[in-house]
Amino acid sequence: MPILVSNLGKKYGQQWAVQGLNFQAQPGEIIGFLGPNGAGKSSTLKMLVGLLPPTEGSAQIQGIEIQSNELALKKQIGYLAENNPVYPEMYVKEFLEIIGKLHGYTNKNCQKRIQEVVELVGLSREQSKKIGELSKGYQQRVGIAQAIFHNPDILILDEPTSGLDPNQMEEIRHLILSLKSNKTILFSSHLLSEVESICDRILLINQGKLMADCSISEANAYPGGLTAFFQDKTK
Repeated sequence: MPILVSNLGKKYGQQWAVQGLNFQAQPGEIIGFLGPNGAGKSSTLKMLVGLLPPTEGSAQIQGIEIQSNELALKKQIGYLAENNPVYPEMYVKEFLEIIGKLHGYTNKNCQKRIQEVVELVGLSREQSKKIGELSKGYQQRVGIAQAIFHNPDILILDEPTSGLDPNQMEEIRHLILSLKSNKTILFSSHLLSEVESICDRILLINQGKLMADCSISEANAYPGGLTAFFQDKTK
């Protein structure tokens, strides 16, 4: 089981940001983690990648407890944070070289993997440019490139199209779909159109609690469609 979450919760002071989450993910599945701003999506994803310790419950990534072995966990996951922490003064290829070395690639293998990754995410013509010179959409591609560099089985993407214009959003959606065949992908979003266009399943969270876990077809079959489904579950 790529992802298995049991009664996961996070408390800040006296307030629960996430409480009692239970879900699992299958191989080759794209799951949209949907909810309004402040629902607890980012806190959940940060717990899954080991950046935030849970207050209660547990989660396993490829059978590894998220709090037990940080190094083994990072080998299984590719993660794109919401703020996409790339370095604008660095060249694309230079940045990816550093990512490769962090993952233990030798120089020859690293250069080979860079070319594979930049071609995969559509950055071949931009690899010799500074990241800060790229459009926001291409900067997101750089972020996804670093997330998939070590060819992880699981991708966790936090608001991957945030701040993009409609054309850039569509490009990133197609890119995510192209990665589906051999990976489990979990991404957060507050955009119904985004989730509807690329997801197999929806996890709908509101005020830190899981309100729905269903296929996209089930959500669309709800009276009034996906919009009514979202509105009713987040009242």
